[in-house]
Amino acid sequence: MTAPLLKTPSAGAAATVRVPGTSANLGPGFDSLGLAVSLYDTLTVTALDVPQLEFELSGEGVAELPRDASHLVVKTMDLAWARLGYARVGLRIAADNVLPHGRGLGSSASAIVAAVMAANALVAPEDRQDSSWVLQLASELEGHPDNVAPAIFGAVAISWEEGGRYASARLAPSEQVIPVVAIPDVELKTERARGMLPAAVPHADAAANSGRAALLMHALTAEPSLLLAGTRDYLHQDYRAEAMPGSAALVTQLRAEGFAAFISGAGPTVMVLANGAAAADAAVARITEWGSGTESAENSGVSWRVSRLQVDREGAKVEVHP
Repeated sequence: MTAPLLKTPSAGAAATVRVPGTSANLGPGFDSLGLAVSLYDTLTVTALDVPQLEFELSGEGVAELPRDASHLVVKTMDLAWARLGYARVGLRIAADNVLPHGRGLGSSASAIVAAVMAANALVAPEDRQDSSWVLQLASELEGHPDNVAPAIFGAVAISWEEGGRYASARLAPSEQVIPVVAIPDVELKTERARGMLPAAVPHADAAANSGRAALLMHALTAEPSLLLAGTRDYLHQDYRAEAMPGSAALVTQLRAEGFAAFISGAGPTVMVLANGAAAADAAVARITEWGSGTESAENSGVSWRVSRLQVDREGAKVEVHP
Protein backbone atom coordinates (compact mmCIF):
# COMPACT_ATOMS: atom_id res chain seq x y z
CA MET A 1 0.00 0.00 0.00
CA THR A 2 1.33 3.43 -0.89
CA ALA A 3 1.92 5.71 2.10
CA PRO A 4 -0.33 8.79 2.14
CA LEU A 5 1.25 12.00 0.92
CA LEU A 6 2.20 14.36 3.71
CA LYS A 7 0.96 17.92 3.69
CA THR A 8 3.41 20.82 3.82
CA PRO A 9 3.13 24.18 5.59
CA SER A 10 2.27 27.06 3.28
CA ALA A 11 5.42 28.70 1.95
CA GLY A 12 5.95 32.12 3.46
CA ALA A 13 3.74 31.48 6.49
CA ALA A 14 5.47 32.37 9.74
CA ALA A 15 4.85 32.06 13.46
CA THR A 16 6.47 33.84 16.40
CA VAL A 17 6.40 32.23 19.83
CA ARG A 18 7.50 33.87 23.08
CA VAL A 19 8.08 31.42 25.92
CA PRO A 20 8.85 32.23 29.58
CA GLY A 21 11.65 30.67 31.52
CA THR A 22 10.71 28.23 34.25
CA SER A 23 11.95 27.01 37.61
CA ALA A 24 11.12 23.40 38.37
CA ASN A 25 10.85 21.59 41.72
CA LEU A 26 10.43 24.77 43.83
CA GLY A 27 12.13 22.96 46.69
CA PRO A 28 10.01 19.91 47.62
CA GLY A 29 8.07 19.63 44.33
CA PHE A 30 10.51 17.29 42.62
CA ASP A 31 9.43 16.60 39.01
CA SER A 32 5.95 17.94 39.76
CA LEU A 33 6.02 21.70 40.43
CA GLY A 34 7.12 24.53 38.18
CA LEU A 35 6.98 28.32 38.11
CA ALA A 36 7.01 30.56 35.04
CA VAL A 37 9.20 33.66 35.34
CA SER A 38 9.69 36.86 33.36
CA LEU A 39 12.66 35.79 31.25
CA TYR A 40 11.67 35.08 27.64
CA ASP A 41 13.06 33.23 24.64
CA THR A 42 11.57 34.25 21.30
CA LEU A 43 11.39 32.02 18.23
CA THR A 44 10.19 32.98 14.74
CA VAL A 45 9.84 30.23 12.15
CA THR A 46 9.05 30.79 8.48
CA ALA A 47 8.13 27.97 6.10
CA LEU A 48 10.12 27.92 2.86
CA ASP A 49 9.30 26.26 -0.45
CA VAL A 50 12.92 25.25 -1.06
CA PRO A 51 14.72 22.46 0.84
CA GLN A 52 17.06 24.53 2.93
CA LEU A 53 17.53 25.63 6.53
CA GLU A 54 18.36 29.23 7.39
CA PHE A 55 19.36 30.31 10.88
CA GLU A 56 19.53 33.67 12.61
CA LEU A 57 20.49 33.01 16.23
CA SER A 58 21.29 35.53 18.94
CA GLY A 59 21.75 35.60 22.69
CA GLU A 60 22.68 32.81 25.07
CA GLY A 61 24.60 29.79 23.81
CA VAL A 62 24.59 30.70 20.13
CA ALA A 63 28.27 29.88 19.66
CA GLU A 64 27.57 26.25 20.57
CA LEU A 65 24.21 25.72 18.87
CA PRO A 66 24.09 23.72 15.61
CA ARG A 67 22.77 25.29 12.44
CA ASP A 68 21.45 22.21 10.72
CA ALA A 69 18.72 19.59 11.14
CA SER A 70 20.21 18.51 14.48
CA HIS A 71 19.07 21.78 16.08
CA LEU A 72 16.52 21.02 18.83
CA VAL A 73 13.91 23.31 17.25
CA VAL A 74 14.17 21.58 13.86
CA LYS A 75 14.02 18.08 15.35
CA THR A 76 11.04 19.02 17.50
CA MET A 77 9.13 20.66 14.64
CA ASP A 78 9.77 17.65 12.39
CA LEU A 79 8.33 15.33 15.03
CA ALA A 80 5.34 17.59 15.70
CA TRP A 81 4.57 17.87 12.00
CA ALA A 82 4.88 14.10 11.54
CA ARG A 83 2.23 13.65 14.27
CA LEU A 84 -0.02 16.05 12.35
CA GLY A 85 0.55 14.47 8.94
CA TYR A 86 2.89 17.19 7.69
CA ALA A 87 6.51 17.49 6.59
CA ARG A 88 8.67 20.52 6.04
CA VAL A 89 10.26 21.60 2.82
CA GLY A 90 12.51 24.27 4.25
CA LEU A 91 12.67 26.58 7.27
CA ARG A 92 13.98 29.96 8.24
CA ILE A 93 14.60 30.10 11.99
CA ALA A 94 15.24 33.27 13.99
CA ALA A 95 15.81 32.73 17.71
CA ASP A 96 16.66 35.19 20.45
CA ASN A 97 17.81 33.18 23.46
CA VAL A 98 17.61 34.97 26.81
CA LEU A 99 17.54 31.89 29.03
CA PRO A 100 21.01 30.68 29.98
CA HIS A 101 21.70 27.08 29.03
CA GLY A 102 22.43 24.43 31.64
CA ARG A 103 21.45 26.63 34.58
CA GLY A 104 18.10 25.22 35.72
CA LEU A 105 15.80 27.83 34.15
CA GLY A 106 14.13 25.64 31.54
CA SER A 107 16.05 26.53 28.38
CA SER A 108 15.47 23.17 26.70
CA ALA A 109 11.80 23.14 27.74
CA SER A 110 11.42 26.63 26.27
CA ALA A 111 12.89 25.52 22.94
CA ILE A 112 10.67 22.44 22.81
CA VAL A 113 7.49 24.34 23.70
CA ALA A 114 8.30 27.07 21.17
CA ALA A 115 8.94 24.53 18.43
CA VAL A 116 5.80 22.49 19.11
CA MET A 117 3.63 25.61 19.23
CA ALA A 118 5.20 27.02 16.06
CA ALA A 119 4.70 23.75 14.19
CA ASN A 120 1.09 23.58 15.35
CA ALA A 121 0.48 27.18 14.28
CA LEU A 122 1.83 26.62 10.77
CA VAL A 123 -0.52 23.81 9.78
CA ALA A 124 -3.97 24.38 8.29
CA PRO A 125 -6.48 25.70 10.86
CA GLU A 126 -8.53 22.50 10.73
CA ASP A 127 -5.43 20.46 11.66
CA ARG A 128 -4.33 22.55 14.65
CA GLN A 129 -4.43 20.96 18.09
CA ASP A 130 -5.22 22.38 21.53
CA SER A 131 -2.90 23.11 24.48
CA SER A 132 -3.36 19.62 25.95
CA TRP A 133 -1.81 18.16 22.78
CA VAL A 134 1.07 20.61 23.09
CA LEU A 135 1.57 19.52 26.72
CA GLN A 136 1.59 15.81 25.79
CA LEU A 137 4.15 16.13 23.03
CA ALA A 138 6.39 18.64 24.82
CA SER A 139 6.38 16.48 27.97
CA GLU A 140 7.27 13.37 25.96
CA LEU A 141 10.22 15.14 24.39
CA GLU A 142 11.41 16.79 27.62
CA GLY A 143 10.88 13.62 29.63
CA HIS A 144 8.67 15.19 32.31
CA PRO A 145 6.14 18.02 32.46
CA ASP A 146 7.42 20.16 35.36
CA ASN A 147 9.14 22.72 33.10
CA VAL A 148 7.01 22.55 29.97
CA ALA A 149 3.67 22.97 31.80
CA PRO A 150 4.42 26.39 33.35
CA ALA A 151 6.10 27.42 30.09
CA ILE A 152 2.82 26.70 28.28
CA PHE A 153 0.29 27.89 30.86
CA GLY A 154 2.20 30.38 33.03
CA ALA A 155 2.02 30.92 36.81
CA VAL A 156 2.55 27.78 38.94
CA ALA A 157 1.93 24.38 37.38
CA ILE A 158 1.28 21.17 39.32
CA SER A 159 1.94 18.34 36.89
CA TRP A 160 1.71 14.58 36.87
CA GLU A 161 1.72 11.52 34.63
CA GLU A 162 -0.68 8.61 34.70
CA GLY A 163 -0.99 5.78 32.24
CA GLY A 164 1.40 7.47 29.87
CA ARG A 165 -0.66 10.66 29.78
CA TYR A 166 0.53 14.00 31.18
CA ALA A 167 -1.70 16.47 32.95
CA SER A 168 -1.24 19.81 34.68
CA ALA A 169 -3.23 22.12 36.94
CA ARG A 170 -2.52 25.84 36.92
CA LEU A 171 -2.24 27.66 40.24
CA ALA A 172 -2.19 31.46 40.53
CA PRO A 173 0.28 32.56 43.23
CA SER A 174 -0.20 35.56 45.48
CA GLU A 175 0.86 38.92 44.06
CA GLN A 176 3.21 39.13 47.06
CA VAL A 177 5.38 36.30 45.72
CA ILE A 178 8.40 37.72 43.89
CA PRO A 179 11.12 35.45 42.45
CA VAL A 180 14.76 36.46 42.72
CA VAL A 181 17.42 34.48 40.85
CA ALA A 182 21.16 34.15 41.27
CA ILE A 183 22.66 32.65 38.11
CA PRO A 184 26.27 31.45 38.35
CA ASP A 185 28.62 31.49 35.38
CA VAL A 186 28.95 27.69 35.43
CA GLU A 187 26.73 25.10 33.79
CA LEU A 188 25.39 21.82 35.14
CA LYS A 189 23.91 19.24 32.80
CA THR A 190 20.57 17.88 33.96
CA GLU A 191 21.72 14.34 33.18
CA ARG A 192 24.62 14.65 35.61
CA ALA A 193 22.41 16.10 38.34
CA ARG A 194 19.85 13.30 37.93
CA GLY A 195 22.59 10.71 38.06
CA MET A 196 23.45 11.78 41.60
CA LEU A 197 20.02 10.91 43.01
CA PRO A 198 19.54 7.69 44.99
CA ALA A 199 17.17 4.97 43.83
CA ALA A 200 15.27 5.17 47.14
CA VAL A 201 14.95 7.57 50.06
CA PRO A 202 13.98 6.94 53.70
CA HIS A 203 10.25 6.77 54.37
CA ALA A 204 10.56 9.60 56.91
CA ASP A 205 12.09 11.88 54.27
CA ALA A 206 9.34 11.07 51.77
CA ALA A 207 6.66 11.80 54.37
CA ALA A 208 8.32 15.06 55.39
CA ASN A 209 8.66 16.13 51.77
CA SER A 210 4.96 15.47 51.09
CA GLY A 211 4.04 17.73 53.98
CA ARG A 212 6.28 20.53 52.80
CA ALA A 213 4.97 20.33 49.23
CA ALA A 214 1.41 20.67 50.53
CA LEU A 215 2.47 23.57 52.74
CA LEU A 216 4.12 25.27 49.77
CA MET A 217 0.80 25.35 47.90
CA HIS A 218 -0.77 27.21 50.83
CA ALA A 219 2.23 29.53 51.13
CA LEU A 220 2.23 30.40 47.42
CA THR A 221 -1.45 31.22 47.25
CA ALA A 222 -2.59 32.38 50.69
CA GLU A 223 0.18 32.86 53.23
CA PRO A 224 3.58 33.81 51.74
CA SER A 225 5.03 34.18 55.24
CA LEU A 226 5.29 30.35 55.18
CA LEU A 227 7.44 30.19 52.04
CA LEU A 228 10.62 29.41 53.97
CA ALA A 229 9.08 26.34 55.60
CA GLY A 230 7.23 25.41 52.42
CA THR A 231 10.37 25.29 50.26
CA ARG A 232 12.25 22.82 52.50
CA ASP A 233 13.31 19.83 50.40
CA TYR A 234 14.22 16.30 51.49
CA LEU A 235 14.46 14.50 48.14
CA HIS A 236 17.07 15.95 45.81
CA GLN A 237 19.03 19.08 46.76
CA ASP A 238 21.36 17.57 49.37
CA TYR A 239 22.23 14.67 47.06
CA ARG A 240 23.22 17.08 44.29
CA ALA A 241 25.14 19.56 46.44
CA GLU A 242 28.54 18.13 45.55
CA ALA A 243 28.00 19.04 41.87
CA MET A 244 27.31 22.71 42.70
CA PRO A 245 29.10 23.60 45.94
CA GLY A 246 28.76 27.37 45.48
CA SER A 247 25.02 27.15 44.89
CA ALA A 248 24.52 24.75 47.80
CA ALA A 249 26.48 27.05 50.11
CA LEU A 250 24.42 30.06 49.01
CA VAL A 251 21.14 28.22 49.61
CA THR A 252 22.31 27.19 53.09
CA GLN A 253 23.36 30.73 53.97
CA LEU A 254 20.19 32.35 52.65
CA ARG A 255 17.88 29.90 54.40
CA ALA A 256 19.75 30.40 57.67
CA GLU A 257 18.95 34.12 57.32
CA GLY A 258 15.26 33.52 56.65
CA PHE A 259 15.12 33.65 52.84
CA ALA A 260 13.05 30.98 51.03
CA ALA A 261 15.95 29.83 48.84
CA PHE A 262 16.31 26.63 46.84
CA ILE A 263 18.03 25.22 43.77
CA SER A 264 16.15 26.08 40.58
CA GLY A 265 15.44 22.93 38.60
CA ALA A 266 18.53 20.76 38.42
CA GLY A 267 20.70 23.81 39.18
CA PRO A 268 23.00 25.51 39.59
CA THR A 269 20.82 28.68 39.63
CA VAL A 270 19.55 29.63 43.08
CA MET A 271 16.04 31.05 43.43
CA VAL A 272 14.45 32.92 46.32
CA LEU A 273 10.69 33.30 46.61
CA ALA A 274 10.36 36.61 48.40
CA ASN A 275 7.31 37.77 50.32
CA GLY A 276 6.84 41.26 48.92
CA ALA A 277 9.00 43.96 47.36
CA ALA A 278 11.04 44.77 50.48
CA ALA A 279 11.99 41.12 50.95
CA ALA A 280 12.91 40.84 47.26
CA ASP A 281 15.18 43.88 47.49
CA ALA A 282 16.77 42.44 50.62
CA ALA A 283 17.42 39.15 48.84
CA VAL A 284 19.04 40.91 45.88
CA ALA A 285 21.27 42.93 48.22
CA ARG A 286 22.25 39.89 50.29
CA ILE A 287 23.05 37.68 47.31
CA THR A 288 25.07 40.48 45.68
CA GLU A 289 27.03 40.95 48.89
CA TRP A 290 27.62 37.22 49.24
CA GLY A 291 28.64 36.81 45.63
CA SER A 292 31.21 39.60 45.77
CA GLY A 293 32.72 38.50 49.07
CA THR A 294 34.68 35.60 50.48
CA GLU A 295 32.14 34.22 52.96
CA SER A 296 32.29 30.79 51.38
CA ALA A 297 35.28 28.88 50.05
CA GLU A 298 32.89 27.14 47.64
CA ASN A 299 32.14 30.50 46.03
CA SER A 300 35.73 31.09 44.96
CA GLY A 301 36.01 31.96 41.28
CA VAL A 302 32.25 31.98 40.61
CA SER A 303 30.49 35.06 39.27
CA TRP A 304 26.77 35.59 39.84
CA ARG A 305 24.06 37.45 37.92
CA VAL A 306 21.34 38.52 40.33
CA SER A 307 17.91 39.54 39.07
CA ARG A 308 14.57 40.36 40.61
CA LEU A 309 11.92 38.88 38.32
CA GLN A 310 8.16 38.58 38.18
CA VAL A 311 5.90 35.56 37.98
CA ASP A 312 4.80 35.16 34.38
CA ARG A 313 1.04 34.56 34.54
CA GLU A 314 0.24 34.11 30.84
CA GLY A 315 2.59 31.43 29.56
CA ALA A 316 3.72 30.99 25.96
CA LYS A 317 2.23 33.29 23.33
CA VAL A 318 2.08 32.54 19.61
CA GLU A 319 1.41 34.94 16.75
CA VAL A 320 0.83 33.72 13.20
CA HIS A 321 1.99 35.83 10.22
CA PRO A 322 0.17 34.57 7.07
